[in-house]
Amino acid sequence: MPNKTLEINVENELAALRSRLAECPTRDRARLDRRLRELRRRVREGKPVERGLEQWLTDLEVAVARLRERRAALPTPDFDEALPINAQRARIAAAVRAHQVVVVCGETGSGKTTQLPKICLSLGLGAAGLIGHTQPRRIAARSVAGRIAAELGTSVGGQVGYKVRFSDRTGPDALIKLMTDGILLAETQSDRRLDQYEVIIIDEAHERSLNIDFLLGYLKRLLPRRPDLKLIITSATIDPERFSRHFGDAPIIEVSGRTYPVELRYRPLPATDEDERDRDLQQAILDAVDEVWQQGPGDILVFLSGEREIRETAESLRKHHPPNTEILPLYARLSAAEQNRVFQPHGRPRIVLATNVAETSLTVPGIRYVIDPGTARISRYSPRSRIQRLPVEKISQASANQRAGRCGRVMAGICVRLYAEEDFQARPPFTDPEILRTHLAAVILQMSALNLGRPEDFPFVEPPDSRQISDGFRLLFELGAVDEQRHIAELGRQLAKLPVDPRLGRMLLAAQGESCLREVLVIVAALAIQDPRERPLEKQQAADEKHRRFRDEQSDFLSLLKLWEYYHEQARQLSRNQLRNLCQAEFLSFVRMREWHDLHRELLGRVTEMGMRLNDEPAPYDGLHRALLTGLLGHLGLKQEEHAYLGARGRNFYLFPGSGLFKKRPRWVMAAEVVETSRLFARTVARIEPEWVERLAGPLLKHSYAEPHWEKRSAQVSATERVTLYGLPVVVGRRVNYGPLDPVLAREIFIRHALVEGEFHCKAAFFQHNRQLLAELEELEVRARRDLTADEEALYRFYDERVPEGIYSGPSFETWRKRAERDQPRLLFLDRAVLLAEAGPVADGERFPDHLDLDGLKLPLTYRFAPGTDDDGVTLTVPLAAVNQVDPKRLDWLVPGLRAERMAALLKSLPKALRRNFVPVPNYARALLEAIEPGTRSLVEAMTEQLQRMTGVRVSEEAWNPEAVPGHLRMRFRVVDAEGLELAVGRDWAAIQRQLRGEARAGFAALPTPEFERERLRDWDFGELPEEVNFVRNGIRLRGYPALVAEPDGTLALRLLDSLARAEMATRGGLRRLIGWRLGPVFRTLARDLPQFQRMTLHFVGLGTQETLREDLLNAILDRAFLSDEPLPRDRAAFEALLARGKTRLSAVRGEMGEMAAAILAAYHEVRRTLSDEPVWAEAMADIRDQLAHLIYPGFLGQTPPEWLPHLPRYLRAIALRLQKLRQAPDKDRQRRGDIVRLWEGCKRQLERDAERERYDAELIRFRWLLEELRVSQFAQELKTVAPVSVKRLEEQWGRVRQG
Repeated sequence: MPNKTLEINVENELAALRSRLAECPTRDRARLDRRLRELRRRVREGKPVERGLEQWLTDLEVAVARLRERRAALPTPDFDEALPINAQRARIAAAVRAHQVVVVCGETGSGKTTQLPKICLSLGLGAAGLIGHTQPRRIAARSVAGRIAAELGTSVGGQVGYKVRFSDRTGPDALIKLMTDGILLAETQSDRRLDQYEVIIIDEAHERSLNIDFLLGYLKRLLPRRPDLKLIITSATIDPERFSRHFGDAPIIEVSGRTYPVELRYRPLPATDEDERDRDLQQAILDAVDEVWQQGPGDILVFLSGEREIRETAESLRKHHPPNTEILPLYARLSAAEQNRVFQPHGRPRIVLATNVAETSLTVPGIRYVIDPGTARISRYSPRSRIQRLPVEKISQASANQRAGRCGRVMAGICVRLYAEEDFQARPPFTDPEILRTHLAAVILQMSALNLGRPEDFPFVEPPDSRQISDGFRLLFELGAVDEQRHIAELGRQLAKLPVDPRLGRMLLAAQGESCLREVLVIVAALAIQDPRERPLEKQQAADEKHRRFRDEQSDFLSLLKLWEYYHEQARQLSRNQLRNLCQAEFLSFVRMREWHDLHRELLGRVTEMGMRLNDEPAPYDGLHRALLTGLLGHLGLKQEEHAYLGARGRNFYLFPGSGLFKKRPRWVMAAEVVETSRLFARTVARIEPEWVERLAGPLLKHSYAEPHWEKRSAQVSATERVTLYGLPVVVGRRVNYGPLDPVLAREIFIRHALVEGEFHCKAAFFQHNRQLLAELEELEVRARRDLTADEEALYRFYDERVPEGIYSGPSFETWRKRAERDQPRLLFLDRAVLLAEAGPVADGERFPDHLDLDGLKLPLTYRFAPGTDDDGVTLTVPLAAVNQVDPKRLDWLVPGLRAERMAALLKSLPKALRRNFVPVPNYARALLEAIEPGTRSLVEAMTEQLQRMTGVRVSEEAWNPEAVPGHLRMRFRVVDAEGLELAVGRDWAAIQRQLRGEARAGFAALPTPEFERERLRDWDFGELPEEVNFVRNGIRLRGYPALVAEPDGTLALRLLDSLARAEMATRGGLRRLIGWRLGPVFRTLARDLPQFQRMTLHFVGLGTQETLREDLLNAILDRAFLSDEPLPRDRAAFEALLARGKTRLSAVRGEMGEMAAAILAAYHEVRRTLSDEPVWAEAMADIRDQLAHLIYPGFLGQTPPEWLPHLPRYLRAIALRLQKLRQAPDKDRQRRGDIVRLWEGCKRQLERDAERERYDAELIRFRWLLEELRVSQFAQELKTVAPVSVKRLEEQWGRVRQG
């Protein structure tokens, strides 16, 4: 019981001590409170607390004393009553005293930025904890700290300090701490309750930067846990009610701003008068400066969208205005010294060219005039395209009013707006807060690291869109900072410790594993700042020349390393001023180089604290860029045509022209950033290998598989894999084993291809049996052109019922099969009876033969049943040597098994008027099949005659349409050479013959036939000369025609030719030579003493030489004497008999042929003399000359049929009479020759075709000479004809020719 009482007493004493914490500085309160709670816990557990309590009391007294000292040191601030805010000082002080949150709303120039900290000091605040005062920009934090310190009569670093990145001027005695909002946000990681602060002033909250919005949400949650913390939010007159509502309707105190009126003047760039010209921005600014200076002296503040515009405008103003005008730039990245020039006293007129840093953050003193072009460069991020854009946009009305508020501080001001008033009225009231137009990955990462819950639940002043939040999480997942459930990963906690963008932080974490931390630190620091390489508009070429030394053709990141090494090497050798001058000469920003150096030092400290160590050896290219790639997986590009790159999610971008890779353009690149300006540009790029992407992207990759197929060689189902990252094809067409990916589909493919189709190297008995059985049945199917076996589905079902699941490859099948066949040896054997369908009669060798027999010429046939393909149907393979021996008419009959179907198709091809005589077609086709057989006629000719016999209807040749017959019912031809190489293929045999006739002749002649040929013959000592012989070459039976050939060298030889007609013609020439040899002196005398030869020679002039005529006449004499009556001799006895008979007739034939030839040539000579070239008779003369050319020509004596040769003089006399009558009655000649010319042209065409085919047609020869008789009857009736002739009779003769 006494112990219990003691415990209660100690507990009460400790509770009483807790009330003294209010006497301590705020930063000590939390620490002492935690220790006090620990002591109370020990008391409850019965543990001793004496020593701990004694130490706690000591520390308490020290803290209390420290607070007393700070309170005693609090300055008593003076207030400038001229500032508008001081008129509300008492009201503001009362509100701060009574409320935890106060919103002070004042126009620009009210003095709220400098006076609010002093009002807090006057309330005794700042002793227990710092008065934290945030500014949006570093330049503002430094300048405001200097102004407050000056007003309090102290220096910066004492009671007033500031902390910005790379610079901390806050001493131990500091009461007021100026800082950027980013610094305060960073301090939340180490000081979660912000215990070091008693007051926090969020200045310029209306700017609504990302940091400000996050801080306001963070403070909303923090204030209930820190009731001793005061929060003052200052804002311009831009929607202050939103801040008030956010903090539970906190009081709003409005403070007036300027004391002088501001006149607004609108001077839009487009001309308002038709007579005026439109102006560009530079000219408009010059005009505005001239205009306001006419109102009196005063400094001018010109707002511009960026540093480049500032440089351009400065150059224009220097050329336009007197040299005593001071032109100063003002933007965030200027050095502190250059920024301070703006705030220093001056005597000359001043024009300040500023970005929107001077819109709210800084108050430039002495400004009387403002020139507002109405634009600013505003960063916008698109979650849809995932691109950070930096467009120059029109500013909002609130921003325009802020700019106008910068003037009128010293006297009445003028704001010249370089846009129309209607344009102003149409603009949105407020600028979108940064949280609605930027990437949220960094904010989400910090929230996750601080355990602030879901971003959707965080109390933002204006919550971001859910798409922005999702996009932020997507990037963090890409970097490995969060998992798929959006929980922060260990890597994410490490990233949160690094004061850079998460992408850059990811590079640093990866660098340790790739042994390139030293290089990546430099590159990351460079990427986190603005590029230090300057490129002034007026000196772009000079700047490019200076920067070229750093360029690398493979990587712009390596360019940064070269620049870093160059700068630090110079820094070791030069003084600070010399280094600054060098940077200026080399077009490098000294300020940014220092910033780069400072950030590198900061990052080096952070990674060292995290246990990371720098590499000693230089990093190789691959390792360094793989580390960088971990943060840039969304910024990859694959080269396309016309210099474009395909980027993530289907976007096309281009390499920035300043890149070292711009000319070579590697296939794959990564980019530090992809920014849309005039077009979508990738900046700071490097060559990469797609293999790195696959290794690093991991779960971000999407794998798709196409074309799963069976591979016989590997005995597995494979597919082509396509690996993409955000739509970019990282891997295309890679072969992978598809079985484990989709076992069900892989099993089906295995059964269909390996087992059903037989694409499997398998020596099992069942497999060999099944393949042989299916091959036999398939051959029957092809010939019969119908299904005879079970289809593939039936075969698939057969195997599917037997092969278990999970079997999808050759090895797995073989393992299962061997085990299964122990119990069922014939489990997988197919049965022929089961496979055969009810197909009726099966194909046989007679109906579908293997060879086509063409009168001893046996040619192979192949069959294919593949409708729609080129080789569907029956294919006849013809060796080149046999091309001239194949009769097209025989080929028309196809094969017996398809002949009825071909006949039916031919009947259906007839015109309807004819076709109706032969219905039903199948019946007529069967009747024709029984009645006709292949012979010398074509199938069409045989059908024509038989149909006429059956029905009395005559079908003309033109009525048939063989081209309408389906392809498989027309023979397909394939011509091959001796090596089997295909020379021609098609279904038009006549065309193939024409194409290859010469090659076929040469090919036949080249065949080795020594058993039939002899050289240098002198007499008939070679035995029998058969009309034809058969022989086999290359497995094909061929036919040849032996001939006794007169060789060009004057010898005789036995040759084997491919044409009977050519063989007979050649043999006639050989016999003439042999007869001449046997006649001896008689023949020589005959050749020397030809009757009337000299006169004939004179008449032959113009046709040929004397020797040509001599040879022709001798051949004609020998033909008539020895070779005209009986068939050619085929053995020696027949030759000797022929020779004996001819000798008795030789003398008479010599005289007869001499007189006949003389008469013919004399008549020809007379006709030729009477020919005329008068144009009026041109058509008739052309006909006559054509007739003469076909009557008299070199060799006509031997080539004109003997029975028609004696009539040539009469035909020539008929021509002479025609010429006489032509001069008297040309019209009659025209009428008479019409039908003759028509018939003659047809005859000539047929003669040419027969000559090509080496075919002799007796009916055509008769028709040709009857045409000459018709000419006699038409033009010289008095000469009479040898037989009755008329146009009608000749047309009937022509019909017989066509039928033949």
